[in-house]
Amino acid sequence: MAEPVPSLKFEKQFWSRELTRVAGLDEVGRGAWAGPVVAGAVILPRDVARRALAGVHDSKLLTPAQREELVAPIRAHALACATGLATCDEIDTLGIVPATRLAMMRALDALGIAPDALLIDALNLPARVLPQNAIIRGDQQSLSIACASILAKTTRDQLMRDLDAQIPGYAFAQHKGYGTAQHRAALKARGVSREHRRTFAPVKNWRQSNADERE
Repeated sequence: MAEPVPSLKFEKQFWSRELTRVAGLDEVGRGAWAGPVVAGAVILPRDVARRALAGVHDSKLLTPAQREELVAPIRAHALACATGLATCDEIDTLGIVPATRLAMMRALDALGIAPDALLIDALNLPARVLPQNAIIRGDQQSLSIACASILAKTTRDQLMRDLDAQIPGYAFAQHKGYGTAQHRAALKARGVSREHRRTFAPVKNWRQSNADERE
């Protein structure tokens, strides 16, 4: 069965209430073992043409090349767009869900335009007193959220490539910090880096087993 194509259905529900600046929000990196969680925020104009962003879909369903090609048209057609992140230290201190919300709030603060309403993939933002809609699989249903997911994904992928150059030996450029066999082997061979999330079970368990071996 074909995947649903993101539309402006949810944006129009807010626009009909004269809430014109609707920010779509999504995150990338929530389940990774290393690196930041990154959020994207995108406000589309009411007169945006769906065909102008014809290739936009949930970032997970696009190839890296397709995502990169879509960044320029998203930026060109958006009223405002931005990204924000929470570091691995903040993730370990706050927990992944509060850290994800922090990244989203930072993305909103970086927009330069105050939104009237929010469309968020799966989460809500209690700290923002705005009309908001948390949509399950929102990146497959809302065009604004799908655009945000692409910006978040391309931004985080570049950050992980940069980390690969700064901290060689972990292949961050390949697996982007996620739990692959390659990543697990690098952890075993090299230990935990400063960019690993020490409270995440695979990393925490690895550290504990090594500590037990040393005792």
